[in-house]
Amino acid sequence: MAKFFWQHNEVTPELNRLLLNLAAEFPLASGDGDTELVFQPGLTGNCVRITRDRNKAFIAYGTLNAAARGVGLALAGLETSDRMVFDSLGIMLDCSQSATMTIPHLKQWLRRLALMGYNQALLYTEDTYELPDEPYFGYMRGAYSMAEMKEIDAFARELGIEMIACIQTLGHMQQILQWEAYDQIRDTSSVMLVDEPATYALIEKMLAFWSEAFASRRIHIGMDETHDLGRGKFLDRFGYERKFDIFNRHLAQVRTICRRFGLKPMIWSDMYFRMGNEDSDYYRLDTVIPDDVKAEIPSDVQLVYWDYYHEDKAFYADWIQRHRDLAHEPIMASGVWGWSRLWYDHDKTLRAVRPCLEACTESRVREVFFTLWCDDGGYGEFDSCMAGFCWAADLAFGGGDEARAARMFPVIVGGDYAACTAAGAMELYRGEDGFGATAMLLWDDPMLGKRYLELEKMAPGSMTKAVEHFHLLAQRLAASRQDRVWADLNHGYLTARLMELKLAAMGAMFAAYDRNDRAALQEVKERMIPAVLDVLRDFAASFRSQWLRRNCPFGLDTMQVRLGGMIARWEEAAQRLDDYLNGRVAAIPELAADLAGDRALAGGGWYLKWYSSSSSVIP
Repeated sequence: MAKFFWQHNEVTPELNRLLLNLAAEFPLASGDGDTELVFQPGLTGNCVRITRDRNKAFIAYGTLNAAARGVGLALAGLETSDRMVFDSLGIMLDCSQSATMTIPHLKQWLRRLALMGYNQALLYTEDTYELPDEPYFGYMRGAYSMAEMKEIDAFARELGIEMIACIQTLGHMQQILQWEAYDQIRDTSSVMLVDEPATYALIEKMLAFWSEAFASRRIHIGMDETHDLGRGKFLDRFGYERKFDIFNRHLAQVRTICRRFGLKPMIWSDMYFRMGNEDSDYYRLDTVIPDDVKAEIPSDVQLVYWDYYHEDKAFYADWIQRHRDLAHEPIMASGVWGWSRLWYDHDKTLRAVRPCLEACTESRVREVFFTLWCDDGGYGEFDSCMAGFCWAADLAFGGGDEARAARMFPVIVGGDYAACTAAGAMELYRGEDGFGATAMLLWDDPMLGKRYLELEKMAPGSMTKAVEHFHLLAQRLAASRQDRVWADLNHGYLTARLMELKLAAMGAMFAAYDRNDRAALQEVKERMIPAVLDVLRDFAASFRSQWLRRNCPFGLDTMQVRLGGMIARWEEAAQRLDDYLNGRVAAIPELAADLAGDRALAGGGWYLKWYSSSSSVIP
């Protein structure tokens, strides 16, 4: 690749620091090279224009993040004029739900995000950071130290990226509330006890940590999805109280602590809308927020409207206005779909992000960020999601066609964009809600087949089609197995191949047992199950490699228990078939179970955790 260079005495100190940072990974150097980058400040806002003349690339820019994007465009050989209407464009990276990214890998992410034009990054950390005198806080969870967060903050600031803490100060705290040491502040299994002094003493420690760790005075204090707020120890101690009042009183307390540290808080907005209807539905059209509740929402707390699902621009526009009706200017949180999936889902991301950004642009929303969650253990190949961040940034800067993202991805991320996004076709959808079926089928027990049978009941023949789908996808990805520059396409291939063989073996086993075809069952035992086990073991080894490449080791244990359990259950399936075929048992009840009646057509639950595939215990 051609080497780009700049003259350090002809750029601002902050731009020089950015370029030196990027030069650690990219073909950039100060003073000498093949193509000179000539920077021309003076544009207004988040705008960048890049032109070329022989061995020079001219980058006119308005902000530091726009200049960084200009470098990315130059590396990709593009000439263009880009303009982003938003003041901030960010990501939120989940570092709490088992998968906690290492500091070196996070730095690689930040460099690539800077080259795309992002200027903000939120780290979602429920308890994955160290607090003084709180030994269980982040215990065996890969908790970040103060020194590590200060290092990341300084690193990001060199790249023109504002680091913002994204924590929880009410719900989603089950990881610490499971410990007896926190019994005093436990309302329910995941919600902290409002009006308890010890609760606010802990929150003060949380806010003190992030006040020192990050230079930004902004902080996301969470408070979403507290469905059982006031329904546990709070109810026993204080009696029934309207959720709205408990929530607003707690928010006022936390805001007061924020003020002491000079922090400006934001919260997820969903609870105000959920508490306004009996179904606790964030997006219910007839939800009612009483006027007295609106009046108590602190004016200096920003509301973050999160919506990863809708594909209708009009819906986003409506909900943006509903936030403004609360006398608050919303921050928009969309999503790059990688959670509850095994690979980045480009199709769902396009269908949700495009109308969202169109509505935000037309409604003049000033701040947008894209979330990347790690639901149910963080089992996806999350580096693949960088393709989504590349495309989404291009859309935010006025592009959004696949061609430009395909040009930028290889040089600023690494690997083939088309192959990376194509691997997302391994997701099988179930309905229009956006949640898929592939991960549920991955964890599905081979003999119980709860997810398999449910989906087959809902759409007869769908599992046969799924086998063919995964077969074709594996064939397509086979040619890209050596593409491991960033996202590991060999892992994508192994995933598709495993799903193909697993579903084929399950279908053959169920069908053969139903018709008592002993020859077919012998074929399943001797050929199909060993083939599944071979690929499953390769997949487990590849999964370990992916995890340790980007995450701390904590959390891998959970995934290896799952994968080891899958291996054991396939070995058990072979043993059960052998017992049946050799007359040691008269029947295999596991293979005879079936979903009966029309109620099964409603489905048993479209977003169940991995443990729901077992027969009895749900923790």
